Amino acid sequence: MPLSLPDLTQRREWVAQQVAQLGDLRPGCVTGTSGRCGKPGCRCHQPGEPPHGPNFRLTDKAEGKTISESLPTPAALRKAEREVAEFRRFQELSREFVETNTAICRLRPVAEETPSAQEKKRRKRSGRRSRAK
Repeated sequence: MPLSLPDLTQRREWVAQQVAQLGDLRPGCVTGTSGRCGKPGCRCHQPGEPPHGPNFRLTDKAEGKTISESLPTPAALRKAEREVAEFRRFQELSREFVETNTAICRLRPVAEETPSAQEKKRRKRSGRRSRAK
């Protein structure tokens, strides 16, 4: 069942309130990497030994470049995960806000407006042709 204009307006206000209540947020992706180091005598190079890691990083793109930030502690990891989750929530709310506004625009009737004084003064085009140079 399609929503009415008052229902959609109320929905838009609710979404705006949800956006206003968001906490710290940032885009990116938290990933864990594991690997072998460059020291040939390290235990990670021994048969059956696990590689180093996981080492967690927050990765994002800015101006076409990948930016990677190390997350050295469990606290830094949890903080970054909360911020990225909050950003995902922001994206969902933004999408919902735009969809709701689009529906409102489609339902809202066209109101006839009286032309402004400036629009009334707008000159009409002359019927005369300009002469060729």
